[in-house]
Amino acid sequence: MCMEFGREICGYLNTAESREWLVTNGIGGYASGTVAGLLTRRYHGLLVAALQPPLGRTLLLAKLDETVLYDHHSYPLNTNRWADGNVSPHGYQHIERFALEGTIPVWQFAVADALLEKRVWMQQGANTTYVQYTLSRATQPLDLQLKALVNYRDYHGDTQSHDWHMFLATLANGICITAYPGATPFYLLSDSGSVSPIHNWYYGFDLAIERYRGLKDKEDHLHAATWEVTLHPGESFTFVASTEEQPNLQGETALKLRRTQEQKLIEIAKVYRPVDSGELPTWINHLVLAADQFIVDRNLPEEPDGKTIIAGYHWFSDWGRDTMISLPGLTISTGRLEVARSILRTFAKYVDEGMLPNRFPDAGEQPEYNTVDATLWYFEAVRAYYSATDDDHLLAELFGVLADIISWHCRGTRYNIHLDPADGLLHAGVAGVQLTWMDAKVGDWVVTPRIGKPIEVNALWYNALRTMATFARQLGKPHQEYQAMADRALARFSRFWHDGLGYCYDVLDSPDGDDSTLRPNQIFAVSLPESPLTSDQQRKVVDVCGRMLLTSHGLRSLSPDDPQYQGTYGGDQYHRDAAYHQGTVWGWLLGAFVQAHLRVYQNPQQARQFLEPMANHLTAHGIGSLSEIFDGDVPMTPRGCIAQAWTVAEVLRAWLAAEG
Repeated sequence: MCMEFGREICGYLNTAESREWLVTNGIGGYASGTVAGLLTRRYHGLLVAALQPPLGRTLLLAKLDETVLYDHHSYPLNTNRWADGNVSPHGYQHIERFALEGTIPVWQFAVADALLEKRVWMQQGANTTYVQYTLSRATQPLDLQLKALVNYRDYHGDTQSHDWHMFLATLANGICITAYPGATPFYLLSDSGSVSPIHNWYYGFDLAIERYRGLKDKEDHLHAATWEVTLHPGESFTFVASTEEQPNLQGETALKLRRTQEQKLIEIAKVYRPVDSGELPTWINHLVLAADQFIVDRNLPEEPDGKTIIAGYHWFSDWGRDTMISLPGLTISTGRLEVARSILRTFAKYVDEGMLPNRFPDAGEQPEYNTVDATLWYFEAVRAYYSATDDDHLLAELFGVLADIISWHCRGTRYNIHLDPADGLLHAGVAGVQLTWMDAKVGDWVVTPRIGKPIEVNALWYNALRTMATFARQLGKPHQEYQAMADRALARFSRFWHDGLGYCYDVLDSPDGDDSTLRPNQIFAVSLPESPLTSDQQRKVVDVCGRMLLTSHGLRSLSPDDPQYQGTYGGDQYHRDAAYHQGTVWGWLLGAFVQAHLRVYQNPQQARQFLEPMANHLTAHGIGSLSEIFDGDVPMTPRGCIAQAWTVAEVLRAWLAAEG
């Protein structure tokens, strides 16, 4: 299963640097960069270690600058852009082919008649990155030189060296680096060759994407050591960066293990599908592997094998909302039911005052509970899991937590989240706090406050009540109260329908009255298993979203006809957040649209057509994965995270739902 480019992409800097690769280790760490080998983000690096898994992510190894000597000629394979805008050297010009083998990026560098292959992968469960070089074709030996450029900083940060002196200790097969007293030591090792400690700062790496994002765009990295090795045709050299003192240095063994792990994921997904479903398309298999990149360990004393979901790479941690929305697609659709079970049990431990945490801070502080919808998505995640497993044991274990959540919402919890006794709908919000998924905030400015009764929140509330009634009946518990609450919410949900416009209000009872802004949130009132709309209303919602909000890669967050619409996402944080939910396209919404379209039109073939452009997108931004957001205006350029959990999850889930 391979995805590849030739010189038509690799040989041009603008196209090679706009495509990024990602490998992960299952505990929150990752390695990532561009096809060109050029650093364009502060988040790029060959070892970004999770020192407090799944968080505490710290840049340790920024890159390897490679040079080869072949037939008395020197060829730089690396590419750097410097503070003055100069690009030197131009190593990308030697890339004859770039491929993704599963999730493993592979470069083929052509110099004269020699072909040098480079692969990058990580060991699962460890902060360990492998970089392997293989001389697959040559008529004489090739000398390879690697310059290891290191750092030690939070992955959100940047480094200006100011004569920072790191301690380098020479080992038999590499070096140990201690950035400062008390820092976690890390190791740069190899299976052969010679190493020479250097300690020389390289100043002024230019980070173009950070400049586009209005952030600091210059950084320094330390040239810690140089490796030299001579390769004969057919030979390999493995470089290892790790926080472990004695990682496995046998590159072929480690590579075989990683390939076996990925093949197992594909087989699990295949076995889980109905026997007569046929082979999954290659691009869907890529999504199965991409799904695994977001699933990481979050161990608790009472849940030592706990799991969670990283919301997106490069900069998101595990968010409650994103985790619950992503869970069905990332775990159930891929046949990884034990992972789904673990995530549900893990998050149950964090429920407080009837709320799921919205975010776990990077530094490991107490979780933040500023969300109204994450908790309601938890009900849908449990429902999806139970529907796939009939796991009465887990249902019985979680039922008390779910019942307590309903109780808290009825009597009121944080941020004025409460059941309105007048109509049985949920009200939420206080000034200055963003509670829904449209959560952009700049300073004290909440861009889309949505205080009142947001439509997707109440669609989720109705769905949760129906779900609870079903769960109660299954467990032999009283269900009448949940059924009555659901009936009341259904009767008053009609308030959301705007007959004149032919679609739903986005928010009822806001401080400024009922909000008729055309947004995609109403699609959930059609796509969720329990819909509170009539069949005619469902069709009209799908049609208006299709005409006004649908794009090749998701739904716009605001109608282009709205005066507040912004069709391009970019600039500093103020301008980015101002556009984030004001027209920007969100890939994850495509799943709900397809599910809603299926419900209304019962046409699986047509539903799949909406998803097919995502197959092409796999090669456009984060190679092998799906982006967080896109510009609302053509050509709908991908923006934000290069790999987003809920985009991958929802496209996977919707594709499988449309199998008929």
